[in-house]
Amino acid sequence: MSTTMIIKEEVLFKANLAQVWDLLLNPEMTKQYMFGCAVLSDWKIGSPVYWKGKTEDGDEVVYVKGKVIAFEEGKLATSTTFDPNSGMEDIPANHVNLTYQLEEHPEGSLLTIIQGDFAGAQDGQKRYEESKKGWVEMVIPLMKKLLKE
Repeated sequence: MSTTMIIKEEVLFKANLAQVWDLLLNPEMTKQYMFGCAVLSDWKIGSPVYWKGKTEDGDEVVYVKGKVIAFEEGKLATSTTFDPNSGMEDIPANHVNLTYQLEEHPEGSLLTIIQGDFAGAQDGQKRYEESKKGWVEMVIPLMKKLLKE
């Protein structure tokens, strides 16, 4: 019996929906919390998504690539994710989905981050654990800090 490995984190921001949406999809914002990477896409279904950053030598690198599979302005963005530098085979089984769901909340905006399923992917357990730790310990706290919370 296989177990699913899906990360699900809910984050309550005191900010309005537009501010949180900007935090998620504005490349200038993502660089500040996503390990120096700017997210680049036109967010049309089927379009590519690239997370680009710079190496210590200043070279531009695509650290994560994928494609948009669902999008609803201000509410939902889902894309596949794959690290082209990982040495893993670039096949659908090694791509995992990343979803941002955003909704109004009495105290601000509720962001639900869903990433996975890592279960069928190469090095799935390791990737799941590293991603979970990255979200909880680094990315989400930086997101909160950027929105002054």
